[in-house]
Amino acid sequence: MPETSSKTSYKNKCTTAADAVSTIKSGDKIFIHANASNPFPLVDALVERAPQLKNVDVFQLLSLGDAKHAEEKYRDSFRVQSLFIGHNTREAVNSGRGDYIPIFMSEIPELFNSKTIDLDVALIQVAPPDKNGNCSLGLAVEATLAAAMSAKYVIAEVNEQMPRTLGNCMVPLDKINKIVETNRPIPELISRPSTDIDKAIAQNIATLVEDQSTVQLGIGSIPNAVIGFLKNKKDLGIHTEMFSDGLLELIEAGVITNKYKTVLPGKIAVSFVLGTKRVYDFVHENESVEFHPCDYINDPYIIAQNRKMVAINSAIEVDLTGQVAADCIGSRLYSGFGGQVDFMRGTARSKGGKPIIALPSTAKNGSISKIVASLTQGAGVVTGRADVHYVITEYGIAQLHGKSLRERAKALIEIAHPKFRADLERSTFKVGS
Repeated sequence: MPETSSKTSYKNKCTTAADAVSTIKSGDKIFIHANASNPFPLVDALVERAPQLKNVDVFQLLSLGDAKHAEEKYRDSFRVQSLFIGHNTREAVNSGRGDYIPIFMSEIPELFNSKTIDLDVALIQVAPPDKNGNCSLGLAVEATLAAAMSAKYVIAEVNEQMPRTLGNCMVPLDKINKIVETNRPIPELISRPSTDIDKAIAQNIATLVEDQSTVQLGIGSIPNAVIGFLKNKKDLGIHTEMFSDGLLELIEAGVITNKYKTVLPGKIAVSFVLGTKRVYDFVHENESVEFHPCDYINDPYIIAQNRKMVAINSAIEVDLTGQVAADCIGSRLYSGFGGQVDFMRGTARSKGGKPIIALPSTAKNGSISKIVASLTQGAGVVTGRADVHYVITEYGIAQLHGKSLRERAKALIEIAHPKFRADLERSTFKVGS
């Protein structure tokens, strides 16, 4: 920041975490930056103020680390309003002292922009400002840009170690009211190793990925396994809600070139990154990676413009009609809608697009089938039967689009675990046989 006035403005905004959150009052609606960008010093300072606060609504997506504000002892002070449930808020939501807002990822920013959720305060984490006085939101843009730009008051942790990412991910210094400077490592997330089942599923998925496809991949053992089977592909592109370390292998191998993408050709298009320091270092000031909010990245209309789009998403269970439960286990809330429906619908409208639901055939050490006659009682449908084109397990690929209920049931039974197929066949009368 070469301008003296800009430097003075920045310095005047700097304070301690305790002072920064002192303006938060009872009844406020606040937003916390998500994923690896959780501003822990600000949240910790907020929790220290719990005895002075009542009925503060805390809106958040998935985040790493603890969520102290969601603990039982703070129930009178803070109420979690989860737009995507993570491990650290799951108990609070299911116990009734927190809430879950089911919503497509692409629609979350408009909640803030339209003041449907009228935020009083946004707690964010950013990289140090550039020469123009803009602070990059770093590893997570998703709905945070909308939250920061629409909130009445913005408190920013400016972390020396936050990567400076590029794209539509900048918050002007003028929009930030208080700054807390830190120099701390960014939390990392390491996926568990892929199993033989994961690899079998991944091999089936890879057969559907053509050269010059644009791919949406997340994090986890199945996406990581898929990467291992894409190394013989050519000129793949990436348009994805998130990506992690695994994609670096394909970039380094020259598999990902982004040459044939329709939307942002030559660029990896992403809304947030989650993984280890290796991928965090990769995106720092990398002009080949463009960050955008989720109302752009996840917009089905935008996704559909990519030719040969392939979307790979997971599920908790799939019934014999093709309905997908992905945010709950029966009546127990587990995660959220995220971008699944956005990408399934956008990919279905892509020329040559292939929307995929991938899951192991069983759970609980093989004791229950994840292909079921009907969804577990209390479960909600995330992706409807008409949106499902491909379901993949380690036993094969069920192509459902344009199929009758009877045909769907037959195709799904064929990719269920063999020990459950007879029971599923006896249940087909429930879905139209």
